[in-house]
Amino acid sequence: MEKYDENGVITSEFYEQELRRLQTELIKLQYWVKDQGLRVVVLFEGRDAAGKTEIIGRITQRLNPRLARAVALGKPSDRESRQWYFQRYVKHFPAKGEMVFFNRSWYNRAGVEWVMDFCTEEQYRHFLNECPEFERMLVREGYALVKYWLSVSAEEQERRFQNWMRDPRTRWRFTPIDREARQRWVQYSKAKDAMMAHTNIDEALWYVIDADVREHAQLNCMAHLLNLIPYKDLTPDLEELPPREREDTGYVRPPMSEQNFVPMIYGGDTGGQ
Repeated sequence: MEKYDENGVITSEFYEQELRRLQTELIKLQYWVKDQGLRVVVLFEGRDAAGKTEIIGRITQRLNPRLARAVALGKPSDRESRQWYFQRYVKHFPAKGEMVFFNRSWYNRAGVEWVMDFCTEEQYRHFLNECPEFERMLVREGYALVKYWLSVSAEEQERRFQNWMRDPRTRWRFTPIDREARQRWVQYSKAKDAMMAHTNIDEALWYVIDADVREHAQLNCMAHLLNLIPYKDLTPDLEELPPREREDTGYVRPPMSEQNFVPMIYGGDTGGQ
């Protein structure tokens, strides 16, 4: 099997093989998190179109949604804007045995809010001072806090924006904020550098992922997360299922004609009921 093409990009066959392997390991990690009562919080930050949604989707694709969930918050409500800044995020935190993946997080204040003038200078400075202490508190409370920054080049971001616009299925993703962000590349760079300088603390380091090739970013992130949180394999043993019980021949099911079936536009009659 060829692993990479002539441009150094992973082949689809090797990608699918590694994705399956890493997703299997993530299931083992989830069993361990549940068994040990761990509370895992993973943040994904980065420029628009960096691939945050896709990475989270690959990570959680095979996990139990009752124990692992993605959180992507919209614009704060009027009430939320009057709360303690971190409050709207804290209410989505995991209980023991759970993992939560934030698609953007409290770092909105150091990024889009600051660049787009959605917060004041005082609020921004207060966040940079308060955030490290907030995260240290989380770690002291026993949370495993992981922070990822997806790094994408201006050329690749522009290519993805153009692809979004060409495809009616993704056109909704290109928001007025994205349109303005295209014009503020340097401002976002400055904001990211200042954010890193203030919040890259020993208790909660920033990990940067080269995200120009989506498939590479996804696999590298999954492999890194698995190496970051030690776990043991608690996969249940393979169990041979016993034969089904014989049906009760005295029971007569209602005719299928009385049920409202969805029209079979695709596929044929499977014979089930």
